[in-house]
Amino acid sequence: MDETQIIARITALRSEHRDLDNAIDALAWAAMPDALQLARLKKRKLRLKDEIAQLEDELIPDIIA
Repeated sequence: MDETQIIARITALRSEHRDLDNAIDALAWAAMPDALQLARLKKRKLRLKDEIAQLEDELIPDIIA
């Protein structure tokens, strides 16, 4: 992947991460929140965060010390 593709992927993942955050908040405030669904959404959100971090690391050039 080139730099432009990585940036586009990071942007898409951040958008999905925000959407999941909103969904988690909405589900948590529901009258009877589904604990299993809430856990799945949180897990997906963490996976997205890890993928974003990995892609951001690819954008940073290696510095030889």
